[in-house]
Amino acid sequence: MKQRVILHIPANLVSKPMICDLVKNYDVTFNILGAQVMEDEEGRMTLELSGAKANVGSAVRHLQEQGVRVRELSKDITRDMDKCTHCGVCVGQCPTGALRVQPESFEVAFDPGKCILCELCVPACVYAAMTVTHQAD
Repeated sequence: MKQRVILHIPANLVSKPMICDLVKNYDVTFNILGAQVMEDEEGRMTLELSGAKANVGSAVRHLQEQGVRVRELSKDITRDMDKCTHCGVCVGQCPTGALRVQPESFEVAFDPGKCILCELCVPACVYAAMTVTHQAD
């Protein structure tokens, strides 16, 4: 199974090899989709975790027990189709192709599976069609 998550890593944990531990102790592989990690500052990392469902679940619980706040990626960004005018401004800001213009209709398509929650589309959208929702942990 694959699960995309955002990790909010407390400053006191950023220098610990937590992600390496997931591979070694839980047989979970990872792909880093985005990261902002500086020594002595809270870090934010977007990962795609892969492995057996039980192993991914155990790895996520381990991170949470260490003090890392973990959120599922796919549930955090939405597009309000009533507000979207398909102007395409957001497309130029999207580094992953999650937002793209469909050549046949010239409408903006949004693929949440490609989204890494960089949030660049949110301020770019003058119609406030793109929003980030922070779920309760």
